[in-house]
Amino acid sequence: MNAPVKHAEIYRLPQAAPPQLEVSVARTLNELMEVMAVRTLVYMGEQTCPFDEEYDGNDFCGATHLLLRCGGEPIGALRLRWFADFCKLERVAVRREHRGGPGTLALVRAAFSLAERKGYERMLGHAQVRLLPFWTRHFKFQAREGRPHFTFSDHDYVEIEAPIRGGDEAILIDSDPLILLRPEGEWHFPGVLDRSSGRVATNPGA
Repeated sequence: MNAPVKHAEIYRLPQAAPPQLEVSVARTLNELMEVMAVRTLVYMGEQTCPFDEEYDGNDFCGATHLLLRCGGEPIGALRLRWFADFCKLERVAVRREHRGGPGTLALVRAAFSLAERKGYERMLGHAQVRLLPFWTRHFKFQAREGRPHFTFSDHDYVEIEAPIRGGDEAILIDSDPLILLRPEGEWHFPGVLDRSSGRVATNPGA
């Protein structure tokens, strides 16, 4: 990895990634607005997806949004939703003028890294049929056997699935409780509650 990316041990960028690329978890309202702006440009602007189909009620229900920036400018986004034994990759969007480079690879690799840390072993996606070769070539996704093609928002899709590389650093129920309190994707770094643990317990208001 040759890019000075925030939390580099979580977000692995392609070797050819320019140094101005950065992937991060969207946590603030402003960052979520950046995510939605990218999705609006790509899905509503380019694919003429209706608003209520793009913003489907799942953006704040067990979902994590990743934001791709280039030189500070939001250029890509995706959504991950977490289920019992799999995670689901959704709403992968990169602005037209930034496609064809390492941005999409960086964004999806970050999703795999995050899912790996959370202990997931497989990822599900819905790929437009015309893009299946891309997902197979770059991320080892395969069309799920015995599952039919289906259509929504005027595009044809196929279910795809990829294994997630296991690791010894997955967050587990027996992980340090302070690690479990840290912000999503920042488990390697002491957070505000780590710092508060240095104070003596006084139980104010008890």
